[in-house]
Amino acid sequence: MEHTYQVTGMTCAGCQYKVQTLLSGVPGVKSVNIDLAAGEAHVAMDQHVATSALQNSLKDYPKYQLSEAHVDMPAMAVGDKQPKSWAATYKPILLIFGYILTISLIAGSTVLGFDWMLAMRVFMAGFFLIFSFFKMLDLDGFADSYSMYDVVARKFKSWGYIYAMIELALGLAYAMNLDPVITNIVTIVVMTISIIGVLQSVLNKKTIRCACLGSVFNLPMSTVTIIEDGLMIVMSGIMLLIML
Repeated sequence: MEHTYQVTGMTCAGCQYKVQTLLSGVPGVKSVNIDLAAGEAHVAMDQHVATSALQNSLKDYPKYQLSEAHVDMPAMAVGDKQPKSWAATYKPILLIFGYILTISLIAGSTVLGFDWMLAMRVFMAGFFLIFSFFKMLDLDGFADSYSMYDVVARKFKSWGYIYAMIELALGLAYAMNLDPVITNIVTIVVMTISIIGVLQSVLNKKTIRCACLGSVFNLPMSTVTIIEDGLMIVMSGIMLLIML
């Protein structure tokens, strides 16, 4: 059964992510979909969850007020929206990786053969520059959503702002090939810290949006996010070993 609730006080994507995360943590809640424009929370439940329990989950944030709106038909009823396929859900990130990979392969192809180091460096530059770009579009929204699962940002919200700047700096460093040893070491440290919160969220099966592309796209946290962070760690590690 899915219930719809009215939620007031949400003014940005960060509010949307925060309310979704808090409601998702209530026992019995299967998933939460927030309609920011309508000020509604669509809550799917494995079992009946009292409205008071949902309201209690928001008690630490009094600006968010939840009230009953109406009860929707069961999830399989005629007229309900069909869930997106895996490919449709992750289309933005798949396209981004496809474009970056294509440019990297072209850059690595030389008359003397394929330059794997150059290809990886171009890939890393493209990854960090593009992902930081989407975060910069709504830096406050990113910082809010990142603080919902990152181990550092949960205690130190400003880390979300710093992280976005670090990504931008790393992208520029890879693009200009500035001090590659230090650049790769910083990448390994930062991405290792980042992947810890991702692993915790995925392993605990939390229904939460991934902040990797800021607040622009609605991407759920999943193994795709783990692969994304893990790939950066592996590639920077390989480049560091080759240089050393």
